[in-house]
Amino acid sequence: MPSPELLEEFSQFFRLLSEPARLQLLCHLRQGPTDVASLIAATGFSQSHISRQLSQLQRAGLVSCERDGVRLIYRANAELVEELCALVQNRMKQRLQQQLAQLQAA
Repeated sequence: MPSPELLEEFSQFFRLLSEPARLQLLCHLRQGPTDVASLIAATGFSQSHISRQLSQLQRAGLVSCERDGVRLIYRANAELVEELCALVQNRMKQRLQQQLAQLQAA
């Protein structure tokens, strides 16, 4: 059984992923590395909002950052993000298939 401290860490990680803005940024970063200006154009979010969300994703190890001259380029931790997305997509697909089967049986 995980310790209460570890359970709190798990809870914080899932809370991090429950924010739609962070998920949207991860989806954009899955397409490839980009800078904040491009994320602003793609999402319509403010610079401060994007920076705050990217900072949280970076602390969780889902995003990394490197400097390119004056720009900061962000990229998703491809392996981890792909694993998480695949897990969630497979689970949702299974659930929808079960619901469809129940509707067809009715």
